[in-house]
Amino acid sequence: MAGRQRQRLLLENAEQLVLVCGRREPYLRREGAAGLAVLRGASLLVGLDGCIKAVGQADVIRNQFSEATFERIIDCSGKCVLPGLVDAHTHPVWAGDRVHEFAMKLAGASYMEIHQAGGGIHFTVEHTRRATEDELLTTFQHRLERMLRAGSTLVECKSGYGLNLETELKMLRVIERAKRSVDISISSTYCGAHAVPKGKTAAEATDDIINNHLPKLKELKLSGEIHVNNIDVFCEKGVFDLESTRRILQAGKDIGLQINFHGDELHPMKSAELGAELGARAISHLEEVSDEGIMAMARAKCAAVLLPTTAYMLRLKQPRARKMLEEGVIVALGSDFNPNAYCFSMPMVMHLACVNMKMSMNEALAAATINAAYALGKSDTHGSLEVSKQGDLLIINSSRWEHLIYQFGGHEALINYVIIKGKVVYENKGCETMSSY
Repeated sequence: MAGRQRQRLLLENAEQLVLVCGRREPYLRREGAAGLAVLRGASLLVGLDGCIKAVGQADVIRNQFSEATFERIIDCSGKCVLPGLVDAHTHPVWAGDRVHEFAMKLAGASYMEIHQAGGGIHFTVEHTRRATEDELLTTFQHRLERMLRAGSTLVECKSGYGLNLETELKMLRVIERAKRSVDISISSTYCGAHAVPKGKTAAEATDDIINNHLPKLKELKLSGEIHVNNIDVFCEKGVFDLESTRRILQAGKDIGLQINFHGDELHPMKSAELGAELGARAISHLEEVSDEGIMAMARAKCAAVLLPTTAYMLRLKQPRARKMLEEGVIVALGSDFNPNAYCFSMPMVMHLACVNMKMSMNEALAAATINAAYALGKSDTHGSLEVSKQGDLLIINSSRWEHLIYQFGGHEALINYVIIKGKVVYENKGCETMSSY
């Protein structure tokens, strides 16, 4: 009977169908990533509900659904099908670029020197506070579209350029509106503790967040106006110390938010140890993480969201990805898109992870799919091509999937289709097969 049903999409005869996972794994550690699940000469079917209904050898799928009707059939001969990429860390809602600061960094100014001089986050805060909600939404949607064309189908999006309740809520409303108006899936994060507001101490900012911001978020969540998934704090010397971070994260956890925060970026803060203790879903950056913190994260199944773009652009020490992988940490990747690290492209992030952090291509793909989905609490529905998961995927014009990482900056010519819930949301009609060039 299943064969007579109407279906949304059939992808036929893929040279490589990269499942990533094949046994409902919620994440892949180093050993699992070494043996990614890949089928050859395979097909995939997405139903009208946007979920994958069948994956397997092309002739088997054709026979099983011989009487089905399809809204669309795409011949993937000579091409590769991969899961949609997951960007586990971005700051995409803001006004006022910081291109002038890039020149300062190139001249030798450090991140904290720029920050303490009133630049950095504070510069963006001033512009974001002045911008209207509609202005922020327009630029945010444009950025999401560029992420989608680079293969991202699920993106974590933070607030954090308000630092007062009014502007933080404005940013979260923009994210909420985008969820309803764009194809790309969004995991939203409250990051009101991104910096200490001018005129306040860290202790005063912490009290304001706990006593005013979080109760308002809880109220808006209960009323259905805003749905926030994660809570984030910039745990850093000169910003929020370990105890302030603990208080804010615990208060967020108490209202049902997943802990997913910045830690151990510029100075060793024992953020990883704190995150493991609090049951954090993920910690980002970790350039200065301790050996003890790495082992604590592995035991706690707390994902490490590594951001090779940031370390590259700020000339920081690279996160110790190999040490983390060898100790059994769940390693994920994010672009850290923001005015300080302007990169939309997860294929470029994967390339940098391989070259600068010594990850293998298999490890990088796992980190940008199933593990990034796990870091957002979404690996039951995203991050691999398995039956019942959401039909988010890429078709690339190459006979080997590794070209998506190998061709640095080449994704614009490689990505033929981006598909979300079984619907083509981007088609690159000028795309040519690149594997032989």
